[in-house]
Amino acid sequence: MINFVACQLFALLAAFWFRIYLSPSHASSAVRHAFATLFGIYFAVFCFGWYSIHLFVLVMMNYGIMNMASIPNIHRYFPLILELGSSNKVTVAAKLSDPWSEVLDLVLDFELEKAEVPELYSFVVAMGYLTLCHISRIYIFHYGILTTDFSGPLMIITQKITTLACQLHDGIGRQAEELTAEQNRLAVKSRPSLLEYLSYLLNFMSIIAGPCSNYKDYIAFIEGRHVHMKLLEVNWKQKGYDRLPDPSPTGAVMYKLCITLVSLILFLTLTKNFPMAYIIDNEFLDKTPFLSRLGYLYVVTQAAKPKYYFAWTLADAVNNAAGYGFSGVDERGSFRWDLLSNLNIWNIETATSFKMYLENWNIQTAAWLKRVCYDRAPWYPTALTFILSALWHGIYPGYYFTFLTGILITLAARAIRNNCRQYFLSSVPLKMAYDVVTWAATQLAVCYTVAPFVMLAVEPTIKFYKSVYFHMHILSILVLLLLPIRPQASSLRRAQNQAMVNSVKSKDK
Repeated sequence: MINFVACQLFALLAAFWFRIYLSPSHASSAVRHAFATLFGIYFAVFCFGWYSIHLFVLVMMNYGIMNMASIPNIHRYFPLILELGSSNKVTVAAKLSDPWSEVLDLVLDFELEKAEVPELYSFVVAMGYLTLCHISRIYIFHYGILTTDFSGPLMIITQKITTLACQLHDGIGRQAEELTAEQNRLAVKSRPSLLEYLSYLLNFMSIIAGPCSNYKDYIAFIEGRHVHMKLLEVNWKQKGYDRLPDPSPTGAVMYKLCITLVSLILFLTLTKNFPMAYIIDNEFLDKTPFLSRLGYLYVVTQAAKPKYYFAWTLADAVNNAAGYGFSGVDERGSFRWDLLSNLNIWNIETATSFKMYLENWNIQTAAWLKRVCYDRAPWYPTALTFILSALWHGIYPGYYFTFLTGILITLAARAIRNNCRQYFLSSVPLKMAYDVVTWAATQLAVCYTVAPFVMLAVEPTIKFYKSVYFHMHILSILVLLLLPIRPQASSLRRAQNQAMVNSVKSKDK
């Protein structure tokens, strides 16, 4: 904990220096990449000692995998290639006698299929290595959290590796017509150099606590195009500016540091005084009524949040201090520095739906799950996304209780909202009553869902569920059995996009 705070505070000072003295107008992109990488490596070694070797091994393994996609001999067959479609199937126009035409066809198929395989390999290797480290952390280094817990940075690097792999695949291995608007915008058209790759994965702003960001955004930041690019996206002239503004992150950094300080105070005063373990204490269970237990569950869940508020907001401030994280201009003409924000505290505490809560908690991880899993899953995207999230977090049984329960509650909450919400929009009092009830239900559902995440083990989790009579599980199942399931707009859009892709592929044939 001390190493973490020391590194992040030092990173904050380094970030201010980086923005002032190594700005794109004072230093080349190569110098900025090299400084960010070397300081990131130093922080990793300082914090985690020899355990940091896991970070470097994973990074270099996946750099090798990424470069397996090169096809060095393809120029030899260029005269024979008539068409390369989206499925990477080759039509050979030359009239060659058998068996040479068949041999050439096999060679071309093999070489071109290699171009798509490394993206899958990167995903499997990164997630596999992370899982092995999770296992070793539990069974070799005792059940619990290490004082030198290197899994956090490894989880962030895994996100970045798989993000870059998918975006490279979109830019090189797929046609523009097959991509969504966001995938098209973030697609990476060429492989990064070793320095760019290391800088993206190991830079000092995000090596300790993240967050994960898109490769194109990071490269634009290093090259000095980041702010300009975001201003062009929002059409800054329509926001009342006569010339291209030069927004400063100082105000945003100071605001986030204030939130960090308050979160630290709350962590030191509340978190240790309201432990989650107390809700399964035998004496507490014997003497406390059911509704009071639910109330205390809400209190201990609230007490567990400040450490996340502290770590994620400080990480956001570090990136902003370096000049990274600008997202545009809001409706009032104010500059926004929330591109890398990992949470929205107000929206979390006032969420009136499970979906709204999840969208504002660990935002960058949710965006990563959406980019690499939800938007690409051929079936059951919600279930597969929750399962990937659990696997990424680790192998503690409590994580899987949390995410499997989350699938059930998400589907039930969606069914209730789709079937009932429209009846409460006719008047302000009805809408207010609906919001109050859904706020209370959402907060209790979240508390019920995340309790196993904190408890980690099977025995306390089952004991907790028994103490509250599995009520959320039972209610969710009843809702899904009784209420009709209406298709979401996103599901309809996915079906339309798939139809469009199929149409494009059929034309290519």
